[in-house]
Amino acid sequence: MKKFLSICIAAMLALSLAGCGASSVSETPAASSQPAAQSDAQSAEQQKTSEPLRIAGLKGPTTMGLVNLMAGENAGSYEFSMYGSADEIVPLLVKGELDAAAVPANLAAALYSKTSAAVQVACINTLGVLYVVEKGENIHSVSDLKGTTILSTGKGTTPEYVLRYVLAQNGIDPDNDVRIEYLSEATEVAARLTADESENGTVTAMLPQPFVTSVVAQSEGAVRVALDMNEEWQKTAGSRLVTGVLVARRDAIENNPERFADFLTAYKASVEAANKDTAGTAALCEEYGIVAKAALAEKALPACNIVFETGDEMKTDLQNYYQVLFDADPASVGGQIPDENFYYAN
Repeated sequence: MKKFLSICIAAMLALSLAGCGASSVSETPAASSQPAAQSDAQSAEQQKTSEPLRIAGLKGPTTMGLVNLMAGENAGSYEFSMYGSADEIVPLLVKGELDAAAVPANLAAALYSKTSAAVQVACINTLGVLYVVEKGENIHSVSDLKGTTILSTGKGTTPEYVLRYVLAQNGIDPDNDVRIEYLSEATEVAARLTADESENGTVTAMLPQPFVTSVVAQSEGAVRVALDMNEEWQKTAGSRLVTGVLVARRDAIENNPERFADFLTAYKASVEAANKDTAGTAALCEEYGIVAKAALAEKALPACNIVFETGDEMKTDLQNYYQVLFDADPASVGGQIPDENFYYAN
């Protein structure tokens, strides 16, 4: 988290917002300067309107919700890029090289705090997608995790704070009673899970969908789902677990609000298609390299909790979620809970 905060601060110090001017050459400056200025302004406005919205997603459910839009007839209005970790997205978003991104929910709050409200959250795109899986038959409750090594991803983001909170609420010290080993990507965790052996025959990991479905299927029964972290979170926090959100740079929204509103409309339709047409969406997930096989994606989609929450519903779920995280560790949401200006309202 300290490293992430340093990146944000450094990037913001380097970011300058400078106006662009253009000069024109004319035989009679007094007569022609005003039309030239108007022409330059119109040209800049046209360019701003025609530029595609630059959107980033993470490999997994957030991009699965976008995939129908990526393949749609208006895909040319957007530039999509996909990354393996949020650490790759943050500096690009802060420097203005991206307009919007699907990121872990707690990271969105930290970005808002550390960029002086330069970003807004537009929607919740995924609820809980985390599951504890094991190669063995020993984990049947959270208390059974005591004394184990847990493989995971997402250090400094949602997975870490969810895991630490659930462990602590069940009387397990996450720093002393378990060993949490963080890897950079879920694919690495899945590989370790199927390859590693421990003294008691149990290897435990916390993975998001669709990797859970993939590793369980490929292990031919050796790996099983032990705990649903959505259920464990609700037992202890009393609210829904939020995983991912879409954030956008405030200037990207304000420069062209209609373009952004159109994107959200298309995004909502893409999410609806992902939940209704799982076979078609799964095929696109394979085509775009989000999941290796369409058959696995189709099995995973119902468990991915892909949503499109906006407005008051979004605000309520996020405020409750952020309060739990803040009470556990204020640094997890950037030191303070976001105010009302954090929430996009069309």
